[in-house]
Amino acid sequence: MIEVLQTGPLNTVQDLGRFGFRNAGVTSSGAMDRLALMVGNLLVGNAEGEAALEIQTFPFRLRFERDMAVAVTGADCEARLDGRRLPPWWAMPVLSGQVLELDTPRRAARAYLCLAGGIEVEPVMGSRSTSLRGGFGGLEGRFLAANDRLPVAGAAGPAVPQGGFGVMPPETALAAHFPAPEDGTLLVRAVPAGEYALFGAEAERFWTQTWKISSHSDRTGYRLSGEPIRLASPVELRSHGVVPGVVQMPPSGEPIIQMSDANTAGGYPKMAGVIDVDLWRLGQARIGSRIRFVRSSIAEAREAERAVRAYLDDVRCTVPMLAQALAAMSRR
Repeated sequence: MIEVLQTGPLNTVQDLGRFGFRNAGVTSSGAMDRLALMVGNLLVGNAEGEAALEIQTFPFRLRFERDMAVAVTGADCEARLDGRRLPPWWAMPVLSGQVLELDTPRRAARAYLCLAGGIEVEPVMGSRSTSLRGGFGGLEGRFLAANDRLPVAGAAGPAVPQGGFGVMPPETALAAHFPAPEDGTLLVRAVPAGEYALFGAEAERFWTQTWKISSHSDRTGYRLSGEPIRLASPVELRSHGVVPGVVQMPPSGEPIIQMSDANTAGGYPKMAGVIDVDLWRLGQARIGSRIRFVRSSIAEAREAERAVRAYLDDVRCTVPMLAQALAAMSRR
């Protein structure tokens, strides 16, 4: 078990999401930064999709009620175990009674705490992810509160050696495959979507201007602020299916990017679609930060996907060998 000592709103249990139910109006939910969740699970010997804690409001503190292995990935939130600073993207063994503290990160938005064996809440429709809008999954369908206690499954995979170990963060390892921020502006690759042509000459400004993630953003969608973009002429559309990454243009003329808790259907014109491998970077963008869309291609998206797969393959191969080598050294 783990006990939550201090938390803010919107911290939840998440895995990779639930799929196959969008036709019934059920959102997929799941981690906003899927890559951080997957790597964190690999570090502690879990299957990549085990349930973990997604932490986006700080400070956050919890106590471990038994010995286990844990990993903290995602945003660098200056994690401390009993006051001792831990490196980012790091796995380590913890003892019963020890306290982990996470502070507000200087950059990025969300940290992920993965525990060997995974958080053992009841699955709903094949997933342990919390759906805050639906009020199900995770811990009673709600965000975490002080004094909550969460069960953790038995230890899985190789033990994490004393002192722990880590991996290179993907933003560093994959820097050559993702556009570098320009003057603090996150560059997000996207492809034009179904109704792009309906915006006529106005559509070009979608790519050239800088947008700000407004305070009205959440896990459902990022609402962007900027100079409005209008349709060339009025149009009425039937509702259509929507998935994470779809960029809709409501009557206000300011885009909405559907995120992990994306609506299952909507009638706003679709301006673009963010390529799937850029969604983890977008999931780490903070309220008030600036983004600019970069027109991409299917070929470029596939190349980036191959790079991410290679990074994950390297983590899958390296972590068990590193854990065994470090454990052997500690026994000498």
